[in-house]
Amino acid sequence: MSTPVKRGSKAGAPVHTAPIFAALGDETRLRLIAALCVGGAMSISQLTAGTEYTRQGITKHLDVLAAAGLVRDAKVGRERLWEFDPTQLLKARQSLEIIASQWDGALQRLKAAVEQ
Repeated sequence: MSTPVKRGSKAGAPVHTAPIFAALGDETRLRLIAALCVGGAMSISQLTAGTEYTRQGITKHLDVLAAAGLVRDAKVGRERLWEFDPTQLLKARQSLEIIASQWDGALQRLKAAVEQ
């Protein structure tokens, strides 16, 4: 059973970034993000070239990343080009910083309690 979090508290902030972490929890999606960061906007054909992945498989992974706000696409002629959107990743990083800060505080409280 999970501990309830008060509304408006900093502790609840990571909840809003859960879809981002879920999307990044897959190795294929991490590879897609890395490829888009290095190569810029790419088509599905470019993303599947030289890999064992199918276009349909990559499309499903890109849809998950798009739903999490990590990538966006634009139609250029007959192709859709996909590109990395760092906005949501920055929000996820802020959530991790909040968690790290809370963790540091908890460790300091534990240390003080043990030393008493």
